[in-house]
Amino acid sequence: MFLLVAHELYRFFHVGEDETFALRGVSLSLSPGEFVVLMGPSGSGKSTLLACLTGLDEPDGGHVLVDGMRLTRRSEAARARIRATSFGILLQSGNLFAHLSVEQNIRFQMSLAGKIDATRVGQLIEMVGLPHRAHAFVTQLSGGETARAGLAVALAADPPILVADEPTAEVDADTESRLIDHFETRRRGGLTTLLATHSEALARKADRIIWLHDGKVADD
Repeated sequence: MFLLVAHELYRFFHVGEDETFALRGVSLSLSPGEFVVLMGPSGSGKSTLLACLTGLDEPDGGHVLVDGMRLTRRSEAARARIRATSFGILLQSGNLFAHLSVEQNIRFQMSLAGKIDATRVGQLIEMVGLPHRAHAFVTQLSGGETARAGLAVALAADPPILVADEPTAEVDADTESRLIDHFETRRRGGLTTLLATHSEALARKADRIIWLHDGKVADD
């Protein structure tokens, strides 16, 4: 059984009097524990697809199933409940609150899923190599530290699926290597992972690469 399924997703936006299609009948499926990379040129629809898959956006056509449960055509509140327990999400816009510390951000994300585990908070901070920055506010972190803190927050509720949009785009080569190691470790632990990226280093680690072009799956 597939853990995440998208069937014939369409998404369009109005620009003046014109309709611009961001997604044109995209279908895909992810098996439990699979590590899939989504690639394609800028503007190909990767970010829009991730938003629709996680319920942050509603497609104009098609449907999404998460562990057999319909995510689309539900209220925002219902989608948020499913999202909180099913997905760890790391988008380009970030998933950290600037007025909270690293530890507080992790605790807050856990609270959304209804479970705060103090031991796990410490384990996540240790995993991403930030024990010395646990009480630092997000505004005090470097770019690499912010990326690693974001990953810890995305994994806070121990989600079955991790979705990340360009997780290594703003970091140096050393931080990228560390993040890739983290993704691989979680994959070995059974985490289903979908990453949109331009990174060839990340792509080399994938079980499968899905190419998007002009809002359509060009190769899978």
